[in-house]
Amino acid sequence: MLRLSLQLAFLTLTLVAVFVFGANCEKWCPFGGAESLYTYINEGALTCSLAVSNFYILGGVLLMTLLVGRGFCGYVCPLGTIGRLCGMAGKCVRKEPINVPRPLDAALSTLKYAVAVAVLALTWKTGELVFRAVDPCYALLSRHGEDITVWAYIISGVIIVTSIFISLPFCRWLCPLAAILNPVAAVSRFRIQRNKETCIQCGKCAKICPMAIAVDKNYEKIIARCLACTDCVDHCPKNSGATKTLRSTFSRGTVAAVLLACLLFSVSVYAMFPLASFTKARGVKPQQTESVTLKIDHLTCRGTANRLWFYLDRDELYALPEYLFVEVWPDPTTATVRVTFESGQVSRNDICRAVTEPYINFADAVSPGQILHSPFVVHGYDPLQ
Repeated sequence: MLRLSLQLAFLTLTLVAVFVFGANCEKWCPFGGAESLYTYINEGALTCSLAVSNFYILGGVLLMTLLVGRGFCGYVCPLGTIGRLCGMAGKCVRKEPINVPRPLDAALSTLKYAVAVAVLALTWKTGELVFRAVDPCYALLSRHGEDITVWAYIISGVIIVTSIFISLPFCRWLCPLAAILNPVAAVSRFRIQRNKETCIQCGKCAKICPMAIAVDKNYEKIIARCLACTDCVDHCPKNSGATKTLRSTFSRGTVAAVLLACLLFSVSVYAMFPLASFTKARGVKPQQTESVTLKIDHLTCRGTANRLWFYLDRDELYALPEYLFVEVWPDPTTATVRVTFESGQVSRNDICRAVTEPYINFADAVSPGQILHSPFVVHGYDPLQ
């Protein structure tokens, strides 16, 4: 009940946040951290709809995976919970899930690596969440916007129906996050150990495993996809010496405590040290610099942050000195912007004018002299003064 309670709590938290408070669940998806990493390193900007919180939660999940294996998948992940609930419902249809032959299961398990490579490669190449339109997670845990296609619902339906008859097919075969976590889980501190001297070969441990791991064939768990649920330990019968053949390095309660501690740590570090989700630099950094921090309206995403840079990088009357480094924290209401420049070369008012004054585009051969009005409003700045 401890694991199920945690799963239901996190699923409920996600659904309430999304459907009641209108939160964007993508900003807290650990796989989003992997999707944005290349773009952020190379361009200083995040993939649209993601946030720096994705990096922090990915770090926390990797840390917990190193400690307790894929406990995140077995205790926290909303899709894992939905899969488990479907499996529980499936017991009303048939007593036991369909047993997929192990060679076929091993072959299907490689699909998640292909999915991860395809998703990351196309996302890094385009800078967009190209798989969002067919993403079952986004289809099930979002407010069903226009960017979801009918294929996302078809794929979600197939996964849900399959999960009723086969234990956790998405987690075992298709999840791209699992492809990232498996190498870390393989060297984690969590282990299921089997004493071959006392094992009676009853097979109950393998039969109860939700990830279809052949626990009865391994002396020590080295299969990375173990969810640290310890169901196999619970169902292992005691031998004549009143001891169990199977034991785990950590109890279920310890695994849950580690997971919650890592999540709390990730959120706390994010709150204390938030990275800018958009950065841009120009020129060579001088020895002495200074910065100004601005509060700006209508600066909500990567697209508008690029537009802000367009006005700061202007080359006419309100042009700024050569060196410029901009950090942006977009926000639906009022964004925070920090501009760093060479000491003594520019004032706050100079920056505010560059941000808010219209830009006359003489370089446009089609419509020379076109006036591009700035959409931004800087708090505390009066252009008439």
